[in-house]
Amino acid sequence: MSEQRMPRQEARRKAEELVAQMTLEEKASQLKYDAPAIERLGVPAYNWWNEALHGVARAGTATVFPQAIALAAVFDEDFHQRVAEVISEEVRAKYNGQSAHGDRDIYKGLTMWSPNINIFRDPRWGRGHETYGEDPYLTSRLGVRFIKGLQGDGKYIKAAACAKHFAVHSGPEAIRHEFDARVSDKDLWETYLPAFEAAVKEGGVEAVMGAYNRVNGEPACGSKTLLRDILRGKWGFEGHVTSDCWAIRDFHENHHVTDTAPESAALALKNGCDLNCGNTYLHMLQALQEGLVTEEDITEAAVRLFTTRYLLGMFADDNPYDAIPFTANDTPEHDSLALEAALKSMVLLRNNGLLPLKAEEIKTIAVIGPMADSVQVLLGNYHGTTSRPVTLLQGIRKYCEPKGIRVLYSEGCAKAADKIEGLGPNDDRLADALLCMENADVTIACVGLDETLEGEEGDTGNYSASGDKATLNLPGSQMRLMAALEKCGKPLVTVVTVGSSLNVPQGDAELLAWYPGQAGGTALARLLFGEVSPSGRLPVTFYDGIDDLPEFTDYSMVNRTYRYFTGKPLFPFGFGLSYTSFEVSSAHADTQCAAATVKNTGCMAGETVVQVYVKAEDSAFAPPNPVLCAFRRVSLAAGEEKTVNLPLRPEAFTVVDERGERVSGGKRYSVYIGLQQPDARSEELTGQKPVCVTLKA
Repeated sequence: MSEQRMPRQEARRKAEELVAQMTLEEKASQLKYDAPAIERLGVPAYNWWNEALHGVARAGTATVFPQAIALAAVFDEDFHQRVAEVISEEVRAKYNGQSAHGDRDIYKGLTMWSPNINIFRDPRWGRGHETYGEDPYLTSRLGVRFIKGLQGDGKYIKAAACAKHFAVHSGPEAIRHEFDARVSDKDLWETYLPAFEAAVKEGGVEAVMGAYNRVNGEPACGSKTLLRDILRGKWGFEGHVTSDCWAIRDFHENHHVTDTAPESAALALKNGCDLNCGNTYLHMLQALQEGLVTEEDITEAAVRLFTTRYLLGMFADDNPYDAIPFTANDTPEHDSLALEAALKSMVLLRNNGLLPLKAEEIKTIAVIGPMADSVQVLLGNYHGTTSRPVTLLQGIRKYCEPKGIRVLYSEGCAKAADKIEGLGPNDDRLADALLCMENADVTIACVGLDETLEGEEGDTGNYSASGDKATLNLPGSQMRLMAALEKCGKPLVTVVTVGSSLNVPQGDAELLAWYPGQAGGTALARLLFGEVSPSGRLPVTFYDGIDDLPEFTDYSMVNRTYRYFTGKPLFPFGFGLSYTSFEVSSAHADTQCAAATVKNTGCMAGETVVQVYVKAEDSAFAPPNPVLCAFRRVSLAAGEEKTVNLPLRPEAFTVVDERGERVSGGKRYSVYIGLQQPDARSEELTGQKPVCVTLKA
């Protein structure tokens, strides 16, 4: 569907006419996330809180795609938009059915609080797997395409996207309600804001959510600098702003920038926060009585919110999305796309030749580990309920047994506790695991984390109170299991489920599965046995340990992420191995475009990602390492070659100075065109290096 969007001015005019008929109390009531009905005006109740990070979340059955960080590992803008388009279809299918039954409660609306486009600057952050990784350019490109896919291109917005959390937000979770993120102008504009600017200017995102923390002293959900000066002032944002949940309460309870709830409500509203996820705006009328806000302030926020509802076609009788049936949710076609996403996202990190497995040479395979038969590990966080979960064990078993391969299974250990049975000794499944390994030709060890081991502060079931990681190692129980399996000396493939950097050194091969979504087990089996070649690429740097990193609370980019890290990474940003081989030739570039011929020089079909990095050689303001400026996923049959053209944006040849201004990067640039970063570690791991083209401006 492609139809001219209802002009915002028209939607706003309708909103102004509706809000003008409301009493002051009614207008104020609409500024909370759980807005009540105004029956005399034909306004139904509406709950603004809904989630769609990697599928419709928390509202019953829906397709569960791989977690956001895994979708980023696909490095494919077009594919990313396809996933978002499916999510929006399911959003409408569920909304239409649920609202027809009078269910307009939480998680049932059309305003989706996704995507999370914060920068994953530190691997300890528990919520990092909700993001698209550590790079502002990759995050910007994927964020824009997710927004476009979710919002659609019809007369009405299909589902409203929300860019969060604005801004400078990436942990620590344990102190997020009181923390002040201090950031330089350079880091603010070079790292933390570009994805939000792109979401507003290119994506046309309908909503922006503030963060819990303060930024340079101002609470993000009431920041004049962020919300008034930058978002609405410099960028011209016309949509609505929502607080994070109960963040405005933090103004007086934790940040202590105000003394009372009415003062907090006023600070947020005055600076442009229209919607309160929480209950502090219940004090808005008291704030009015105290002279802290005006009725015009309340009216403007209500108008912005109803403008969004009109843009969604909620009060229209010609909205084609109203005809989407409930049966458009959780379809076999959507399951196929979830499988394709899982196949494309998994990253082969190490391989001594053991992979791909040869089914004809295997009689017995052992699947060991606490993540092997876990549905939870497929899901990540902010997930829906899948009706089609295929665990890693189930996927391997379904693949192997028709081929006459026996599958042995042992949980091996608890995912974090010392024992599984309450009366058992520590490591009470270790012998069981070793027996499986000893009786198998090859072992698949499924270890890692899940949303209870890295996640959001306060989430039910978090292993730690905050959800952040204390180390980059497996929990102790899993480390002991892996050490025992390694000592056994038999062929061992390590499959790691995680959403962030983790150091798991054991095994002959290592496949990073992320939190792979409902089809994760099916995808894993096909990759292990070589039906498909791994093609995912890391959207984050993997480090040896936290000793390589600055303090978690330090928001300076010095020695953070691939752009500024000066040490030796475990696995670099942009890295990923394949079962086939690719070669780049005939590479050239100018300031508008980079191009290269890519050939599959191996013996099986595969996909790879062409990556372009630029370094401004003359500027003191350039990051120490070349910066990603373009990428393109390419599919090639064995022996096939293609020429790939990658447009370069003007920003690729600029830098950000200490004042936060984007300026020319000088007269000399190195442009690297290849299949990885132009760094020593990538070259060491792959035996390749990109082609370098020197440009003079």
